[in-house]
Amino acid sequence: MTEPTEPGTAEPTEPGTAEPSEKSETAEPSEMSETAETSEAEDFEGPRRRARREREERRAAQARATAIEEARREAKRKVLGQPEPQTKTLGRGTVRGLKVLMWTAVLAVVVVGLGLLLYFTPIMSARSILVTGVGAVTQEEVVAAAAVAPGTPLLQVNTDAVAERVAGIRRVASARVQRQYPSTLRITIVERVPVVVRDYPDGVHLFDKDGVDFATGPPPPGIPYLETDNPGPNDPATEAALQVMTSLRPDVASQVGRVSAPSMASITLTLIDGRTVVWGTTDRTEEKALKLAALLTQPGQVYDVSSPDLPTVK
Repeated sequence: MTEPTEPGTAEPTEPGTAEPSEKSETAEPSEMSETAETSEAEDFEGPRRRARREREERRAAQARATAIEEARREAKRKVLGQPEPQTKTLGRGTVRGLKVLMWTAVLAVVVVGLGLLLYFTPIMSARSILVTGVGAVTQEEVVAAAAVAPGTPLLQVNTDAVAERVAGIRRVASARVQRQYPSTLRITIVERVPVVVRDYPDGVHLFDKDGVDFATGPPPPGIPYLETDNPGPNDPATEAALQVMTSLRPDVASQVGRVSAPSMASITLTLIDGRTVVWGTTDRTEEKALKLAALLTQPGQVYDVSSPDLPTVK
C-alpha cells in the first residue's frame, strides 16, 4: 500500500534509476553549435593562416617532445646518481677578447702581404735620387758612389750600405740615406770643412777638424798652415793643434797664419801680421781662447796665455 506523499515533496526514485540530467540535455545544443562554428571557421580560414597554424602546432609538438626527452634524461640521471652537466658560457670579456684577437690576426696578415708586395714588386721603386748638401762634391759623384740601380724596390735598398759608400768620398764627412715614398731615394751629405792646410810636394793638402786629409788644391783664404811632424787623425800633436784652432773665436781664428805643434805641450800660433801667441798645452783651452781675444786688443808682439791666470803681453 502506498503512502501518500506530502505536498511539495519529491517522489523518491528507485535505486539504479538515473534521473535525466537537464544539464546534459542543454549542453548538447551548445557543443553542436561550437563544432559548427569551428567547422565554419575552418572553411573560411585562408591557406596562409592554416599553414602558420600548422607550423605553430608542429613547434608546440616538438617543444613538448623535447621537454619529455629532457625530463626522461633528468629522471635517468637521478636514478643513476650522475651530476647534472654544466654548460659553460662565454662571458662578454672573453668574446670581446676573441674578436680583438681575430682582427689582430687579420691585420697582421694584411700588413705582411702588403710588405711582401712592396718588397718584391716595383710598385714603389727608386725612380729618382735626390741629393742635398752638395758644394765641392758634385751630385753625379754622390749618385755614382750610391750605386743604386734605377727601378730597385725601395724596401730592398740597404740605406746603411748606401750611406757608407757615399761617405767613402774623401770630401764627405757624413751621409744619410732616406726612403721617400713612393719612388724617391734622398741622400743628404755633410762635406768636410778645412781647418788647417799643409804643404806637400804634390801641392797643398786640406785637413778638417778631425785631422783627415780630404783634398788637394789651392788653400782657401783665412786657413792657417799646420806644422807637425806627422799630421793625421791619429797624431796627438795634430789633434792638439786642431783643438786649439776650433776653440778660437772666428775673428781671432781668421788672424792666425800658422799653427806649430812640435808636441802637445808646446803649441804656438803665428798671426798674419807677425805677432806670436804662446799657447802651451791644451789644458783650459776655452779660458785661454777668451783671454787671447782680450789681449789682442793691446799693443805687443808676444802674447803668452800658457797660464790663463797670469796672461802677459810683451
